[in-house]
Parts: sequence; structure tokens; C-alpha cells
Amino acid sequence: MVATAERGTAQAIRDEAAKLFFERGYDGTSLRQVASAVGIMVGSLYNHIESKEHLLLQIMGGIIDDLMDSAQKATEVDGDAVDRLQAALDAHLRFHAERAQEVFIGNAELRSLSEDARKVVIGKRHEYELFLQDLIEETGRAGLAEVIDARIHMYSLVAQATHIASWFKPGGRMSLDDIVAVYTKLALRELNVADADARVDQRR
Repeated sequence: MVATAERGTAQAIRDEAAKLFFERGYDGTSLRQVASAVGIMVGSLYNHIESKEHLLLQIMGGIIDDLMDSAQKATEVDGDAVDRLQAALDAHLRFHAERAQEVFIGNAELRSLSEDARKVVIGKRHEYELFLQDLIEETGRAGLAEVIDARIHMYSLVAQATHIASWFKPGGRMSLDDIVAVYTKLALRELNVADADARVDQRR
């Protein structure tokens, strides 16, 4: 029970810190403000974090870990290489829309980390990019897509998701399902996948 409470407090610290970092920026947020938002004393924070930078690293590293986990699980589907890429894209795009604040922090606050901490985050990003790149290359090897340059195609997919995170709001003109479908069609068309639109529509 104590361990569960500890995990809950640690998550609450990360959640509240992420909100404050998003609203005020990393430099504009103090650990006292984080502690106050969680409802604990400042000294209690150090039961869960080593420093303010460590807290930022937990948030930035954790968001990439969660993204990787979501995308990898999504690819555990029956079907061909395009089906696996499409499933990963669905998870990739939804994740960025639904966790836009953390995505923003990950993109905006990299400069706030020390060199060693920055390397940790960049390493995680690179691992995720290679995961997407491998899925793209797989579609080419299977003869299901025209892959001009897998890395550039991958950067295009990353940019799509970052773009969604910058503007998506629930309750807008289009539902998240509709938006994900449009972006996925664009991605598959870019790879010249046969019946790209039909593939997307069939999975909805």
C-alpha cells in the first residue's frame, strides 16, 4: 500500500510539473510551486526526484518511453507491412494529440537540460525514429510502397504528429478519428501505397 502511494505521489509530481512547465516554462517554474500544486512540502519532493532538472528529464524521457510503448504495441496486428506501419501511425498521431502539453515540453525544453541529460533524451528520440524508419523500410522491402528515402519519410511522419500537437483541440471541426485518418492517408499516399485511402477507411 505504501509503495502504491509512493508511485501515486511520484506520478502526481510529474503531472503537476508538466502542467507548470507548459504554462510558465521550465525556468519560470520553481520546485516550491510544484510542491504546492501537488499538496506536499518542498522537502518531500526529494523523496522522488534528485533535482529540478531530474524532474524535467523524468518528464521528457517518460513521454518518449510511453510513445514507444504505445507504437510498438500497436504494431502487434495481423496483416502486412503497411498494416503495421498504419497501426503505428495511428498510435503515433493520437499520442501527440492527446498528450500535447508533454510533447510541447519535450520539444521546447531540450535546451534546458545539461549535456548529459540532453544526450539521454536525444538517444531515446533516435531509438524511436529508427523504429519508425524500420517500419517504413519494411513496406519498401515487401514491395508495398515506394520508399524514396526512409529517413526523410520518417521525418515527415514525425513532423505531422508535432503539427497535430500544436493545434488540435477536442470539440473542433473534425474529430480526432477523422484527423488521424486524413494524416494517415497523406502518409500512405506519400509512400505511393496502393489503395491507401481504402486501407485507412477499412480500419476505421
